[in-house]
Amino acid sequence: MSSARPGRRSVLAGGAAAVGTAALTATAPPAAAGPATGTAAGAKVRATDPRYEMLTTGINKRFVARPEYVKMIRSPADAARALREAFRDGKRVSVRSGGHCVADFTCNPEVEVILDFSEMTDVGYDARFRAFYVDAGARLYNVYEALYKGWGVTLPGGVCHSVGAGGHVSGGGYGMLSRAYGLVVDHLYAVEVVVVDARGKVRTVVATREEDDPHRDLWWAHTGGGGGNFGLVTRYWFRSPDATGSRPGDQLVNPPARVWASALDFPWEQLDEASFTRLLKNFGSWHERHGGPDDEYRHLSSLFNVNAKAFGRLSLFTQIDATIPRSRALLDAYLAELLDGTGIEPVPMERPSGELAAMPGQFRPMELPWLAAARMLGAPDPVGANPVARVGLKSAYFRKNFTGHQVASLYRFLAGPELDNPDTTLVLLSFGGRINSVRPHETASAQRDSVFKVIFQNIWSDPKDDDRYMRWIRDWYQDVFAETKGVPGTDGVTDGCYINYPDPDLADPRHNRSGVPWHALFYKGNYRRLQRIKGHWDPSDYFRHSLSVTTGR
Repeated sequence: MSSARPGRRSVLAGGAAAVGTAALTATAPPAAAGPATGTAAGAKVRATDPRYEMLTTGINKRFVARPEYVKMIRSPADAARALREAFRDGKRVSVRSGGHCVADFTCNPEVEVILDFSEMTDVGYDARFRAFYVDAGARLYNVYEALYKGWGVTLPGGVCHSVGAGGHVSGGGYGMLSRAYGLVVDHLYAVEVVVVDARGKVRTVVATREEDDPHRDLWWAHTGGGGGNFGLVTRYWFRSPDATGSRPGDQLVNPPARVWASALDFPWEQLDEASFTRLLKNFGSWHERHGGPDDEYRHLSSLFNVNAKAFGRLSLFTQIDATIPRSRALLDAYLAELLDGTGIEPVPMERPSGELAAMPGQFRPMELPWLAAARMLGAPDPVGANPVARVGLKSAYFRKNFTGHQVASLYRFLAGPELDNPDTTLVLLSFGGRINSVRPHETASAQRDSVFKVIFQNIWSDPKDDDRYMRWIRDWYQDVFAETKGVPGTDGVTDGCYINYPDPDLADPRHNRSGVPWHALFYKGNYRRLQRIKGHWDPSDYFRHSLSVTTGR
């Protein structure tokens, strides 16, 4: 079931119970917080240090910072000391866990101090909280492996192994198990945050989802409000909402023991506009019909790389829980429906494709242990593997199938002879299912009736190509959504954008001429509440970046 911090009443048993939930706020983390209570201090890396170059940029080399120093954080106490010093000295800070932000949130010319949490990587079980804890710097695959090998549980998180938990969770978090189990934040019980008030007083707060927690709003803000907005996250606790008993293995999601895995390539030489259109329409139609919380297909998810013609092929990976009734028949029916009327003859996936490894053995579906499939999927990181990668990224949620205009635009741009970059991809990701069982206001993640998600992605290496490839992806995105003034609107086929795929263009009137504010696309009606929370916990707007929540003042 779920993950979280042990129930408040069990934590406060005995004489301490009389003080209520306010006891979970302290100038240092509570004793129940386990390893996060350490006081270890990390290095302060300055420009003369050989580590500096590596630590002043992330996976997107378009963005580089030149801070006075990078402070490596090793404990909540270390985070509090670092924040107190930076605030006292009037330094502009940014925050990093895994370094996977593709925008300029962490690395930009205004940053004077980077606070790096990548050395805080503990994962474990907190018996007093009846919950699993994950430190902000823990990488996703390490989290999956630790939780599963230790207790047989997991989180329904993303496929890219090296993403850090700090940003992934705060933005909502989703992956191949989300149709069956919801977003990562649907299992978030508590968050530990180091905050600073307008006078520079630093304190560490543990906020939970309990209705009587006076700090519950701070927990809510971290269920999709995005990273770098409210304070320094040092630790998360997870317990599923329906968890019962005290056995650790019953507190969080139990992944399928085995899954069927299918990997297919569709050669571009077999595609023309008609077959391309039919294929994408089939994908959209299937997801639109099977996006409900209780649909029998909620245990099936696909990652579909609709690569540029210059890449040579499209690549589809699909997995389904092999332990549910008729699992193989459901998978076969899904694949048949996607190919219906296209005339496409799939071939084995013999080369890597984005975050899909070469998987020729899965041309015919193969039954695998779940962790083996998780290890295989996402192991190649096309950005991480390129030390000079430069990235353009945009996103959209889809509530309904593609329109005719949208598919025509996708084909024209991906198949056009002027696109010579093979590392250009439209990534289609299954969504919906149990994600859509939660109402939009219950978490900060507002998109709760979408059925698939889309990433527009361009990767290149030479800085001289920045203008050309950014102009191309902007033109592509605006053309696809021309029917809604160049952005994925929130009142029709689409439903805005995902904050963990941040796109500062949407806050720039030169590129977003729709009249729809950027925050309406990412947060919809939840933004006003996020502003109120920001005003309470970060009244001086100390934590800010190009798409940060404002105080509203």
